[in-house]
Amino acid sequence: MPATLRAVHEYLTNHFDRFEIVVVDDGSTDNTAGVAAAGGARLLRQPTNTGKGAAVRAGMLAAAGEIVLFSDADLSTPIEEVGKALTRLGQGWDVVIGSRALPDSDVQLHQNFVREYMGKAFNVFVRALAGLPFRDTQCGFKCFTRRAAQTVFAQCVIDGFAFDVEALSVARRLGFRVTDMPVRWVNSPASRVNIWVHPWQMLAELLQIRWRHWRAGTGHSVSSGGAVGPSAPS
Repeated sequence: MPATLRAVHEYLTNHFDRFEIVVVDDGSTDNTAGVAAAGGARLLRQPTNTGKGAAVRAGMLAAAGEIVLFSDADLSTPIEEVGKALTRLGQGWDVVIGSRALPDSDVQLHQNFVREYMGKAFNVFVRALAGLPFRDTQCGFKCFTRRAAQTVFAQCVIDGFAFDVEALSVARRLGFRVTDMPVRWVNSPASRVNIWVHPWQMLAELLQIRWRHWRAGTGHSVSSGGAVGPSAPS
């Protein structure tokens, strides 16, 4: 993570007058807090390990900026790709998601065959159960306007790896404009996704998302009950 923080901090310093970097420590037992402090980041600590979805949700709701980006710590999608996302937000989109599956996507190092095949199979279920038209919902590079981030993540409850699907499903249901964009991507061998365990958990989460979407369509409340207050921009 130190290399990631250095790269992100250098890029943001050179391109923006104001910014913040938020690091969410999801119940780690290593020196994440010290690394975050040394890298000039704002640290949020989860008392226990609750999952990637919970960590991202906490960070997105805590972020103070008018534009909020979440990115995987390994920078499989380089931070420089944020420029393209900002261009699309400037065109009126509320949510811009990175995609490895568009014709202009630049995948410089692919996942192994099993992971790539399972990702494509998961996308079939995403389209069928969540009704999302995107060919890649799992790329860890997504940019939101502040209003979209605060509204969407306040209604999300998925703590696991299918949180991306839930966030996009909620965003579209609430009327936010969502688009995808091609990105440069280099696979990181340090992925924490267990191909024998997590796909089944993600499928169960997809069914939960489908049920909540159906409940919302029938007029039943599916709010998680969280309140979102105002915050000054970064």
